[in-house]
Amino acid sequence: MNKQLDLEEAERRLFSATFKDGLLDIMISAVLLMFSVAPLLSETLGDFWSSAVFVPFWALMFLILFLIRRLVVRPRLGQVKYGPQRITKLARFTLVMLIVNVIFFLAGILATFLVSRGELSQLGWFVSISFGLVMLFFASVTGFFLNLPRLYVYGLFLAIAPVIGEWLYRQYGVAHHGLPIVFGVMTAVIFLVGLVMFIHLMREPFPPDDHALTSEARSE
Repeated sequence: MNKQLDLEEAERRLFSATFKDGLLDIMISAVLLMFSVAPLLSETLGDFWSSAVFVPFWALMFLILFLIRRLVVRPRLGQVKYGPQRITKLARFTLVMLIVNVIFFLAGILATFLVSRGELSQLGWFVSISFGLVMLFFASVTGFFLNLPRLYVYGLFLAIAPVIGEWLYRQYGVAHHGLPIVFGVMTAVIFLVGLVMFIHLMREPFPPDDHALTSEARSE
C-alpha cells in the first residue's frame, strides 16, 4: 500500500515538473491577449474577425512552444511515461479544455460584439461577474487536472479583472469597459511569469543522462 502511494506521489511530482518550464503560462497569456486586443480591432475588422484572427496566432504559438518543449526542454527534464490513470486524466483534461476553449472563443466574439454596440453597459455588472466566473472555472479546471496551484491564483485575478474593468468604465469612462487594460495587464504578468520560469530552467545545469524516470519502470 505504501509502495503504491509512494509511486503515485512520485508520478504526481514528476508530472508537475513537466510544467515548470513556463511554456503553459506563455500559452495562457497568448489566449488572454484576445480579450485585450479584440475590442480594439472590432471597429476595423468587425466583431467576428477581431476574435477569429487570433485562431491562427494561437496555432502558431502552440506550434512554436511545442517545438521548444520537444527540442529544448525535454532534453533537460527527460522522457516521462505515465500510468493508465494519469493518461486517462489527461484525456479527460484534453476534452474539457477543447470544450472550454470553444466556449471562450464564442464568449470573446460575444463580448466584442456587445462592446462594439454599446450593449455591455446595459447588462452591466452581470456580464462582468459572469465573465470573471468563467475565467475562474477555466483556470481552476486546468489547475486541477495539471496539479498546478499557481493556476488557481491566476483564476482569482482573472475573475476580478472584468469587474475592475467595469468599474474603470463606470468611474472614469475607460473605453471598451476597461477590458484592454485589465486583460492587457494580466497578459503581461502571466507572460512574464512564464518567461522567468523558462529562463530559470535554461540556467539550470543538465541532469545526468539517466535522469529520465517513468512511473511504469518504478512500479516493476
